[in-house]
Amino acid sequence: MFKTNTRQRGALLAIPDRHRTEPGVRTKWLWTVLLLTATCAIAQSNKPETTIDAAERALVISGAIKNLEEFYVFPDTAKTMETTLRQRNKHGDYNAMIDGFKFAEALTADLRGVSHDKHLSVIFSPQTLAEMPMAWPPALSPPPDEAALKWIRSVNCLFDKVQVLPGNIGYLYFHAFMDPKVCGETAAAAMTFLGNSDALIVDLRENGGGDPAMIALISSYLFDQPTHLNDLWERKRNTTQQWWTSPYVPGKRLGSKVPVYVLTSKDTFSGAEEFAYNLKNLKRATIVGEVTGGGAHPATERRLDEHFLMVVPFARAINPVSETNWEGVGVEPDVKARREIALEVAEKMALEKLAPSVSDPRQKDAISKELDRVNKELQSRAN
Repeated sequence: MFKTNTRQRGALLAIPDRHRTEPGVRTKWLWTVLLLTATCAIAQSNKPETTIDAAERALVISGAIKNLEEFYVFPDTAKTMETTLRQRNKHGDYNAMIDGFKFAEALTADLRGVSHDKHLSVIFSPQTLAEMPMAWPPALSPPPDEAALKWIRSVNCLFDKVQVLPGNIGYLYFHAFMDPKVCGETAAAAMTFLGNSDALIVDLRENGGGDPAMIALISSYLFDQPTHLNDLWERKRNTTQQWWTSPYVPGKRLGSKVPVYVLTSKDTFSGAEEFAYNLKNLKRATIVGEVTGGGAHPATERRLDEHFLMVVPFARAINPVSETNWEGVGVEPDVKARREIALEVAEKMALEKLAPSVSDPRQKDAISKELDRVNKELQSRAN
């Protein structure tokens, strides 16, 4: 998974190297129901300190247990994790840990060793963490401040590439499903640009997830009628939120007949996995690539003290078709391919599917030439 020095309030999101920005705390790719919109302010100290003492370790362990008991999506697993932390602490397993980063990593490893939940983590910041809103339920998309908006715009909402490949195959490559209140116009512009495509390839090989509302928005361009995509069940309130495509989209809708191919890798995570899983179960897309990361539990940040926060999964996805999700197992591709050749594999499939129905000689020629190129590329990379 990518790592970054950026932390967003409400969502933790890894950014590929070229998009890295600086003021924050080390994190990993995470999808949460609270989504990327605003940078969580961190009060800067003159000399960041990583040393912690026994009192702080005890405070962090106590806070972690409290949050697991109150919020973690599976109560029985939460109790097992609590027992594990108490036993390890009693045996002195953490006594020698005076470095905050190493302590956070040890707690995360112990929690995941029980839960196998890739969203669950403890994070340390050498700078003082700002106060975080603790109201429940968590806001889906905290409003971004000016600094966050400037950064989001500077990276074009993490939409990297929107183009039409030879043969009129649309190609969409982006790194996150960001808040549509902030990035909806960008997503709509991208989908509208691709609206006349005869096939579509959505590249999620480096997409770490994001906002379910953006997942629903982009999915809405791929269906003619409102379609039930996914449900999110929250443990604390025992409530379920349904997610559907929208009957209206800005710009041109591709509709339900245009073939769609979704590219995945082991780094496809969380909300990006939901997008692939939804379309696969609805038989709306062919998934090409690798098994995905396996994270299906939306999570929220909880501040443990001035230097530690915890990312706690508080809900789980329930697909209306499979009545389960991809947690721990990932999304299995329909066509397995190494990530480095997944695009060529999908493009070949799309071209071969389109070729028999094309009558325009110029498009026929473009498809023939591109198929020849793709076949040569796949042959050269066969090993």
